[in-house]
Formats: sequence, C-alpha cells, structure tokens
Amino acid sequence: MAREDAPRDSYHLVGISFFILGLGTLLPWNFFITAIPYFQARLAGASNSTTRILSTNHTGPEDAFNFNNWVTLLSQLPLLLFTLLNSFLYQCVPETVRILGSLLAILLLFALTAALVKVDMSPGPFFSITMASVCFINSCSAVLQGSLFGQLGTMPSTYSTLFLSGQGLAGIFAALAMLLSMASGVDAQTSALGYFITPCVGILMSIMCYLSLPHLKFARYYLANKPSQAQAQELETKAELLQSDENGIPNSPQKVALTLDLDLEKEPESEPDEPQKPGKPSVFVVFQKIWLTALCLVLVFTVTLSVFPAITAMVTSSTSPGKWSQFFNPICCFLLFNIMDWLGRSLTSYFLWPDEDSRLLPLLVCLRFLFVPLFMLCHVPQRSRLPTLFPQDAYFITFMLLFAISNGYLVSLTMCLAPRQVLPHEREVAGALMTFFLALGLSCGASLSFLFKALL
Repeated sequence: MAREDAPRDSYHLVGISFFILGLGTLLPWNFFITAIPYFQARLAGASNSTTRILSTNHTGPEDAFNFNNWVTLLSQLPLLLFTLLNSFLYQCVPETVRILGSLLAILLLFALTAALVKVDMSPGPFFSITMASVCFINSCSAVLQGSLFGQLGTMPSTYSTLFLSGQGLAGIFAALAMLLSMASGVDAQTSALGYFITPCVGILMSIMCYLSLPHLKFARYYLANKPSQAQAQELETKAELLQSDENGIPNSPQKVALTLDLDLEKEPESEPDEPQKPGKPSVFVVFQKIWLTALCLVLVFTVTLSVFPAITAMVTSSTSPGKWSQFFNPICCFLLFNIMDWLGRSLTSYFLWPDEDSRLLPLLVCLRFLFVPLFMLCHVPQRSRLPTLFPQDAYFITFMLLFAISNGYLVSLTMCLAPRQVLPHEREVAGALMTFFLALGLSCGASLSFLFKALL
C-alpha cells in the first residue's frame, strides 16, 4: 500500500524503470541458452563465414563440448554461491556499487560476446572465454537481483509486481529476438551480431533507468524513507523466492502482491495454538515444518534443469529440411516453454491446489520425472544408446506444453504454500531456507544433465 503522504508516480516512470530493470536482470541467462545452436556451431569448428545462430543442418550441430550442460551448470552455481554469501556481501558493499557495478560488468561481458562473433577463433579458446563470461555474468546477475529486491522492499508491492513482470518477459523477449534475427534475411554474421547486441541495448536501458531513479520524486521518497532493516529484509527475502533464476524461468507477476501482502496478515492454519516467540526462530524447527514443500521445490527444478535446455535444445524436427525445420527449436522449445511456464505461474493467482496439508503435491512433483525419458526418446539425432520412440514433432510439442505449465504452476504453488506452514515470525527464516533449496534444485538439475546427456 502506498503511503498517504507519498507523491504520485508521474507518468508511471518509476514503474516503467523497475519493469525494465526486471527485464535486464534475466536477459543474460535467456540470451545465452536461446543461442545454444550458434555456440554449438562455433564449437564444432564452423568457419566464421558460415556460422549461424541456428544451424540449417537438419541434424543440428554436434555438441562436442557439452555446451548445453556447461552453460546450465555455470549459470546456476553462482546462484547457489551468492545465496550462501548473500548477507555478508550486502553488508560489506554499498547498494549503488552492487547495482551499477553489476550492470556495467554484464554490459561489458555481453559486448565481448557480441565482438567474438566477428573474431575467427579455434573452438577450445572460444569455449573457455564463453564459459568464463557465463559464470561472471550470472554472478553479477545474482548480486543485481538481490540488491534490487532490497530496494523494492521499501516500495509499494505494485512495483515488485512490475519488476517480476519484466523478469517474466525476459525469456519470451530472447526467443522473439532469436526468431527476428533468423527471419531478417541478412548474412549469418550480421544476424548473430544483431542478436547479441540486443541484450547490450537492454542492459544500457537498465543502467539509464537506475540512474534516473534519484531524479524522480516518487522514487526518492520511498528510497530515502526505508523501513526498519528487519522489515526490508523480510520483504526482500520473500520477493527473492518468486524469482527464477537465475534460471531464466519466468515469474508470476500476478501473484507476487498476493503472496507478499496477504500472507503477512494471515495466520497459518496449522498449529494455531502455538505461541509466537519474540526471539529469533530456530532454523531446525522451521525446516521441520516446511521440509516436504522444500523437497518438492528441489525436485521440480531438478527435473526441469536436467533436461531443459541440455536435452530439449538437441531435439530437431522430423520433417524434411526447410523453414519449419530451421525455426522448430526456437519456437517449440524456448518460446513455447517461456510462454507456458509464465501461464502456469499465473494460475496460482486464481486457485491454489493442492493445499499445504495434501499429500497429492509430492505425487504430482514425482510424476514430472516421466518427462526425463519422454524428452530423451524424442527426435534427437546425436544419440548412440537409446532409440527414438517419439519422432513426430507433435509429441515433443505436447510434452513441452505439459512440462512448462507444470513447472510454472508447481514452483509458484510451493512458494505460496511455504509461508502458510509456519508462524508469522518464522516466515523470514522459511524464506531464506526456500531460497537456498531453490538454488540447490537448480544446481542439482544442471549437474544431472551431464548424466542424461551421456545416456543418449
């Protein structure tokens, strides 16, 4: 709720700024994974004159360096690391330095990635430079998101919604940028260069938006009148729970205000007679209450990151080479996943099923493990062990629809149920634990992707 004496957000400039900042925080991960075929073509030794963002080869470029797996793992490990170092880093480094420093570092590293499009380089050094860039960019993104959520904790919940809306659109934006670059009709190098310049422009706009905040009366009012440290930290922690990660998976902006505001006022239905304790809650006691929900969150992200994008990006169209074959993966893998995942997260704005006392949630989460063999048995040309049981494109599209919408819904549902299982004064600890398990699930999934790739 906005304060009664607060100034108006003229022309919604502050809201637009936080929307663009949200978009900028998840652009790096999404632009890297959407361009996996470009990197595979470079690593396969394709010459600079023939390298394309998406190979027109019907079988797709060979993933000799396991790029799909490494880019996923080195994107998620920084999340786990900075989740553990969160409190120490934020106390030692000023907020402005964290935000502007992270944005500038991301901009420079993406500019390097764009410049490498024009540089003829052997696969080994190119892989090393790209992996180093992925690791540093996602480390900066982790710091950036946590710092911005800290600022959002001082403002009305509407601005958290706008920020998360921007994050949710980052994956769709990257997929559309890929499709436009492919359909532009220009030569391969120009197409790839234009694709990687696009996030540079997005990050530059984010920098301009952040620098404009001190000059806007509405932003100055809230950022200069911060609530107590405990309140800000609680809001920051709960907002962090609804991010994706660094994983580039879109958020549910429609649900954020509901989670942050209503859950603070609602007493949990379980253990109503337990008295509130003024001291710091026990981590062990809180974990005992939410362990099943936290485990469900870990398993959801483990399944998702174990096959997306490491396995799903390898699936090609079974039709004859042509336009559909070229556009199949960007549309049916990345664009479809991001849209349906966002839709799944949005569903929790209208209903929450099953509830926190139901044992049906673990069953639904475990059923998602079926997607691992289903995707591995789709039309993946580079295989030596498993057969292809689902060659038609319709199978892959159907699997992806169910995979994405179930991921979005179950992630948002577990985040929504966790605060209901503890007392109000325990929710900060519950939020910190859920953030850790979110990062743990992403890292476990990225690690398992190496095994599933080897089983193909």
